[in-house]
Amino acid sequence: MSKLQAPAHQNYDVVIVGGAIMGSSAAWFLSNDASFDGRILVVERDPTYQNASTMHTNSCIRQQFSTSLNVKVSQFGADFIKNLRDHMGGDDNVPKLTIQSFGYLYLADTESFAKTLRQNQKIQLAAGAATRLLGRDEIAEAYPFYNLDDVVLGSINTVDEGYWDGTAVFDCLRRGAKRNGVEYLQNEVVSITKNAAGTVVESVTLASGEVVACGKLLNASGPRAVRTSRMAGIEIPVEPRKRFTWIFAAEKPLDRELPLTIDPSGVHFREVGGGTYMAGGHADVDPGVDYDDFAMDFSIWENHIWPTIATRIPQFEAIKVQSEWVGHYAYNTFDQNAILGPHDEVSNFFFINGFSGHGLQQSPAMGRGTAEIMLHGTYKTLDLSEFHFERIGQNRPVSEKAVI
Repeated sequence: MSKLQAPAHQNYDVVIVGGAIMGSSAAWFLSNDASFDGRILVVERDPTYQNASTMHTNSCIRQQFSTSLNVKVSQFGADFIKNLRDHMGGDDNVPKLTIQSFGYLYLADTESFAKTLRQNQKIQLAAGAATRLLGRDEIAEAYPFYNLDDVVLGSINTVDEGYWDGTAVFDCLRRGAKRNGVEYLQNEVVSITKNAAGTVVESVTLASGEVVACGKLLNASGPRAVRTSRMAGIEIPVEPRKRFTWIFAAEKPLDRELPLTIDPSGVHFREVGGGTYMAGGHADVDPGVDYDDFAMDFSIWENHIWPTIATRIPQFEAIKVQSEWVGHYAYNTFDQNAILGPHDEVSNFFFINGFSGHGLQQSPAMGRGTAEIMLHGTYKTLDLSEFHFERIGQNRPVSEKAVI
């Protein structure tokens, strides 16, 4: 870590640990609330964000989830992306963004998986999504390049599903929060002090030695979330898990856009443009890893990813990798869904953790909801209480079947 910065004040109404997409979304929505006039401090250990999950994302959004709440979370995300300038007060410096809606295409190779897609579609349609089910012949007509010998059914939505510029949204949220008076600090929280009863966080200690009093604390530490929570004596089921991404060029590019295709194997691949494509996946054995472990496993491409792609799209038999990288999911081992809201005993310790790969697309709704529950004690827009921390101790997992 380079030179640490000292905070401008000794106390803050809100301290946010982590300044990537979740911390910045919460900071912006908090500071943009007309009823709030307090001080907010965002403590970020690496302001380059080079290893943050935010910067390693594939930057796509979908509404094809199996719970109505996750569908609605993404619908607000799509609205926020497409109307970013309006949401941020009409600032001409905020870009006008679009979603490249090539869609997500789930391919089912068993009747059981097809049944799940049918059940999911009913939930999605009821929530206002535009999901369509496609039989094998319909898929072949729309996308003749697939090998569909094993496919039973497909599910696709080409309305507000696809690629968007996540880096631009992150940058706008962070800059917007700073304009609203949020203080971003290059530093690291190394300990948390509670009151004698252990029911309230009183202060955080920074790596540079300063002790900062805080009214409320928000854990926005991404894959490092458990490190932050343990400083307050709190266990959460979040760990870093490796996710691999490749950009490749095809010798014979497809003659139409490639949806983000979720192969039954779990490998996924999509359009980038100009004859290039993106693929993602992980090893069959998928353990938690060290926070700083970004080592590439080149055998995964050769033995798993490329053979899967070439089998599904024979035209991709001749492709060349142009770049590759490793990122981390902040993986919630309990139910692969967000952990939000206050702790049930440490009343001013709040969570925005465990998104398991859905974080970027869910960040607008989660930041908005977190600001609401922290400032007002309730949700003003979308009720996110289903994701509250207390469900873990009560063993009430949120059952989301559409996790990639």
